Amino acid sequence: MKLLVVEDELKLAEYLRKGLSEEGFVVDLAANGVDGLHLASEFDYDLIVLDGMLPGIDGLTLLTALRQSKQTPVLMLTARVRVEDRVRGLQSGADDYLVKPFAFSELLARIHVLLRRARPFPLTDSATSLRVADLEIDLVRRKAVRAGRSLELTAQEFGLLTLLVRRQGEVLSRTEIAEQVWNINFDCGTNVIDVAIRRLRMKLDIPFEHPLLHTVRGMGYVLEARVE
Repeated sequence: MKLLVVEDELKLAEYLRKGLSEEGFVVDLAANGVDGLHLASEFDYDLIVLDGMLPGIDGLTLLTALRQSKQTPVLMLTARVRVEDRVRGLQSGADDYLVKPFAFSELLARIHVLLRRARPFPLTDSATSLRVADLEIDLVRRKAVRAGRSLELTAQEFGLLTLLVRRQGEVLSRTEIAEQVWNINFDCGTNVIDVAIRRLRMKLDIPFEHPLLHTVRGMGYVLEARVE
């Protein structure tokens, strides 16, 4: 799917492009309202992430102009926290509204909601245990057992494993793992995520015949039982 990000903060724009690209999206960037309106009008996008305060043409003006010809889903970003500002954005045609600063994981979740609104998500939060193949996680006792053998996990390793199991079969990027487990913005210059995955793999996979945790080169990691 193809997204347009209209954001004049260069560091944030590049961060969003990196994170969204890791999630499999094709991302175009515009650094001002004029370029953003041109791209949004001339090309077809599955969704637009639009900053409310832009040089040239502000976000609300851009959105109002765009709605005269297209109904592309728009997620607005803003530093304004007043309710009336959010109401104005929604009344101008925004499909959703996210206040800065925000977590990438929340942005990604909102994007998926807008893109897949007709498809409900499974309600897994009420479960007290999770299972994949011969791996079982007890969410109440915070224990993980594989093939009858207890896995001695740290708190962070347990959180990482739980995230991967909840999203089994789905490739998770390093950016999303960092925010979901550590609540930090991922710095591509560090290897903290790779080290954590390696330590988890030593306990989860190495002692057993069939691996569950897999690396998807250039994209991230996925936990799933594969037929050898």
